[in-house]
Amino acid sequence: QVQLVESGGGLVQAGGSLRLSCAASGRTDSGYAMGWFRQAPGKERQFVSAISWSGWTVHYADSVKGRCTISRDNAPNTVYLQLSSLKPEDTAVYYCAGQTTTTGRRSKLVDPREYDSWGQGTQVTVSS
Repeated sequence: QVQLVESGGGLVQAGGSLRLSCAASGRTDSGYAMGWFRQAPGKERQFVSAISWSGWTVHYADSVKGRCTISRDNAPNTVYLQLSSLKPEDTAVYYCAGQTTTTGRRSKLVDPREYDSWGQGTQVTVSS
């Protein structure tokens, strides 16, 4: 069982930056990929970014590419999402997710159905 706890959300003006963090505790020593998803009111949860267990492979949604950087520390197991040049359409609840895998394959890391652990979410609000 893995527990994920996000932090770092908040209210920011358009053009600003935020760094989200997600701390994982529990059984993550056998290879644990992590990702970020977001959900705006009335919309489906969508992929934002993901990083493989090794950290060598990262993926981004087209909507955030160039404005977003994902990184991780494996001791302790924490993943970070740096968001910059924020836009009002980035407003959403951001969720951290994890899955036991050593692959960096995009098809596996962008699909929310592949993740078996989720955090409680952190609100990001971008004002215009």
